[in-house]
Amino acid sequence: MSVFRKERSAHRMSEYDLVPKSLRAPRWVKVLLVAVLVVSLAYFVLPLVWILFASTKSNSDLASTPGFWFGTFNLVSNYTILMGWTQQMFWRWVLNSLIYSLTAGVLGTLVSLAAGYGLAKFRFRGKGLTLALIMSGLLMPVAILTIPLYVVFHSMGLTNTMWAIVIPSCVSPFGVFLGKVYAETSVPTELLEAARIDGASELRIFFTIALRLLAPAMVTIFLFTFVATWNNFLLPLMMVSSPEIKPVTLGLYGMMSYFAPQKGAVMLGAILGVLPLVALFLSLQRFWQSGLSAGAVKE
Repeated sequence: MSVFRKERSAHRMSEYDLVPKSLRAPRWVKVLLVAVLVVSLAYFVLPLVWILFASTKSNSDLASTPGFWFGTFNLVSNYTILMGWTQQMFWRWVLNSLIYSLTAGVLGTLVSLAAGYGLAKFRFRGKGLTLALIMSGLLMPVAILTIPLYVVFHSMGLTNTMWAIVIPSCVSPFGVFLGKVYAETSVPTELLEAARIDGASELRIFFTIALRLLAPAMVTIFLFTFVATWNNFLLPLMMVSSPEIKPVTLGLYGMMSYFAPQKGAVMLGAILGVLPLVALFLSLQRFWQSGLSAGAVKE
């Protein structure tokens, strides 16, 4: 019986208990870390809580009631106002954002992984210069590129089309950098050489071997590209004028600019417009976390 109890107590020991006391962090460090985490959690969560309360209020209640408390429950009226101001096009804008983000996410992930794989696994003249140019793109503010992009797409007759948003969003220097890092750490060169000896073409090696090994990287790059495209505002503002193809970010901006808005309705639109992002992160959270840690430990 005592042996059984000892085994149970051994199983209950956490990994922290196995660390020598000399290597454990002092108690004040743990308290400080917990305090920092609590403050960070409040910083990110409290604005969302405020928006939830604000989306149920009228303008008068927003001014007269505490921010983190309900006033007169005005949610149904706010939704009716939201649909009226957008001429029943709000959910069309959400669908447009979903189309833009999904298309750019899939194509951008494939482009980033292909470019990163090529930089990591092939030798060619000008490789260092190519990598330096790609890395310099990380330092270039997106706002600076918007006007040149508009001039190029206008000359091609692609402004005020969905392609004017999708095509620029597919190119991500950061995604290429991540693809290169993941390809260097996750795709063994010996495996590629064995496939070449067996007669496999480079395209077949990439699509049947490399992409499977880069699955965690695919999720990470896809999420970054999806979120960046969903939140993009300046590019749609320059490229798109037809209400039918506006994303939700541009549509909500129009509500604030051209109307004397019911602020609770705008807050409700902001919440409904971000729900697809929340659902995507919750569904892909496990894969994203494994992708962030892939290659962190060298075997």
